[in-house]
Amino acid sequence: MPSVPPLKFASPLLDEETIADVAQVLRSGHITSGPWVDAFERELSRFCDGRPVRVLNSATAAVEVALQLAEIGPGDEVITCAQSFFTVLNMIVKVGATPVFVDCDLVTRNIDLAQVEARIGPRTRAIMPTHWPGSLVDMDALHELARRRGIRVIEDAALVIGSQWKGRNVGAFGDLVTFSFHPNKNITSIEGGALVVNDAAEARRIEALRFHGIERLPDGTRDVAFPGGKFNLPDVNARIGLAQLARLPEFLCRRRALVDRYFARFSTDPACVLPPPPPGANDGQSWNMFSVLLPIADLTLDRKAFRDALAAEGIMTGVSYEALHLSTLGRRFGYHRGDLPNTERISDSTVTLPLHAAMTDADVDRVCAACTDFIARHKR
Repeated sequence: MPSVPPLKFASPLLDEETIADVAQVLRSGHITSGPWVDAFERELSRFCDGRPVRVLNSATAAVEVALQLAEIGPGDEVITCAQSFFTVLNMIVKVGATPVFVDCDLVTRNIDLAQVEARIGPRTRAIMPTHWPGSLVDMDALHELARRRGIRVIEDAALVIGSQWKGRNVGAFGDLVTFSFHPNKNITSIEGGALVVNDAAEARRIEALRFHGIERLPDGTRDVAFPGGKFNLPDVNARIGLAQLARLPEFLCRRRALVDRYFARFSTDPACVLPPPPPGANDGQSWNMFSVLLPIADLTLDRKAFRDALAAEGIMTGVSYEALHLSTLGRRFGYHRGDLPNTERISDSTVTLPLHAAMTDADVDRVCAACTDFIARHKR
């Protein structure tokens, strides 16, 4: 058994003031969507330079509603990167569209825009890139391509709230942008997500889509023209999210300091492939994860054995992410191993190390020392 406390893979920071505020919401008797949802949306809109924002009960719901808002369905294609979480694949298929997968950069893990343009066809309706911590998709090139080809962009920004492109927050510009407030993200509302849109009309449409598709008629009755879902966020969650958003700069500063320490201390022989190093002290990148690629071919242990060894030392890890095109669902669309080599190498060898604002410098040192030791002892 490890002699030191377990180091969690992710851990949200909820202060006593936030907990007390939640108690007040519970005592108010208004615990479903209400005034705190409105307040959370206003602050998120301010964060996104005044663009309309609507919150939902998960980022998955935000992606589904974004696809519905863009009127994407059967017969349509959405180009996306196979190096992402299952949400991307699942929601494209759920609305009846076809995912068209392209590869990513091996280090940044961002979508290959040259491959995107090559795959655009008459049925293409949207591009859905996933932004990775430490390095955003080239936003200028992405949106110029979309405008030139007349297609929508749905940014999966689940991992990068707080990241900036040329001094502007992700979400402050572009087309449709989704955020996640899951407990392993930069801020949390327990469960929750948000969708940033272009105008008031799109915002009103989300309000119907997230609540059964209901629209209120002038005589006070209701109607449904589209089968919407039940995706509204309760006030309890919104109160937490509002408090967390106020602390986002603090959280990001701590995460950046931990990442700087990872880069300073993480060194193995044989070497792992690391994320792109921060170019400067104010590069505008938030860090939600620190994922490395193990030199599997040069080791006598596989990834599971490596993760099990770390777990035995009380260090929890994750896999970010499996290759979507090689999942059982992804293969239904004709994909095979060998189609997307960078995505597949990442899927086979990636390990996500602990990174959260509750960690100490000593925690990073502990992870780095353990990784160095295990890799050295199992070098071929």
